[in-house]
Amino acid sequence: MQERPPRTPLEPMRVLAAMGPGMVAALAGADAGGVAAYSNSGALYGFGLLWTVPIMCLLLIVVQETAARMGCVTGKGFASLIREQFGVRLSVVAMLALLVSNATVTLSEFAGIASGMALFGVPTYVSVPVAALAIWLLTMSGSYRRIEKILLAISCIFLTYVVAAFMVGPDWGQAFHDTLLPPLSGDLSYLSLIVALVGTTIAPWMIFLAQSNVVERDAREDDIPYQRIDTVTGSVVASAISWFIILVTGAVLYPAGIVVAGAEDAAVALAPLVGDYAQALFGAGLIGASFLAACVLPGITSSAICEAFGWEHGSDRDWQEAPIYRGIITAIIAISAVVVLLPGADLFGIMMAAQVINGVLLPVLLVFMVIIAGDRHVMGRHANGPTWNALTWFTIIAVTILTIIMFVLQAMGW
Repeated sequence: MQERPPRTPLEPMRVLAAMGPGMVAALAGADAGGVAAYSNSGALYGFGLLWTVPIMCLLLIVVQETAARMGCVTGKGFASLIREQFGVRLSVVAMLALLVSNATVTLSEFAGIASGMALFGVPTYVSVPVAALAIWLLTMSGSYRRIEKILLAISCIFLTYVVAAFMVGPDWGQAFHDTLLPPLSGDLSYLSLIVALVGTTIAPWMIFLAQSNVVERDAREDDIPYQRIDTVTGSVVASAISWFIILVTGAVLYPAGIVVAGAEDAAVALAPLVGDYAQALFGAGLIGASFLAACVLPGITSSAICEAFGWEHGSDRDWQEAPIYRGIITAIIAISAVVVLLPGADLFGIMMAAQVINGVLLPVLLVFMVIIAGDRHVMGRHANGPTWNALTWFTIIAVTILTIIMFVLQAMGW
């Protein structure tokens, strides 16, 4: 039996240096669709779905940690490993689904930016083009470290949800009780919301993002403990944000019987009940969430596609070095902005289509992940152990069952 090398103490400065990829990947999941799902949960069931947050946090940690570890060990992105281990045909299918899914989700992010800015009186024809230009300039800046720092700064706006929670004065005892002891329900809409929460917490693109971020930073095997700290921290912080969103809407909208159809509706509904400041904080959080996700989605989509087919990619590559990489990013941003500006665009239908694609794609990608992560020829001594394999398969089975439930509910017209 091969002996494991002795553990060395963690270096505080390396812990700080490693922070970033996991935080950005996890927080980007709290996008416009996520804020809408969390808001709807609180508005419809009060604190009744707070118990899902710790479970989703655990599943998110499993997926994100595995992706980061794979990146540290192999030095390759998830798309490259899929191509190497499963061939070109499956890679084409996975990348096509990822492209369609991420493009539709990016559309929803621009819709979230437009809705959030409208709360502050900024018209869509101003907010969307300005946001599109800012996002494009940021992704084309050519420095991953600079992009990551800016995105981390943007993510600080999520603290507005925490502030809003203390402003509304919820019943903290009841909130913690429902977090630890779930008030289960057999209501079909209750089950449908659980499906939505899983889909918004663990999205397929987050796997590619977590792994590519680690590769971009040139992390190696001895960085795994530090990347693990970053991954767990990011997952916990993102889950805490979602907990506070459900808490705010559950404390204010649920007792008033107000039903919301989206995140912007939740922000508007808060104003007459708790004041304009809470609405402003909630709206600011929506804008930040949408902008952060819109910044990372085009880049991660383009990186994955280029990885899968061996094309040059990376934020440090210019137009001459990586024309396809930069072209895909530009096309996704431009098309998303234009579609949102079209009068009568069915943005809700687009968001629902993205959720369906995500639900189908995620279990398949997780199977790819668990097979690669458990292969000692690829991962060496860092391959998944029995416990981590069991947790990953549990995630796959749980997501698959919930996806089937989602299709059944849709077939029944719920």
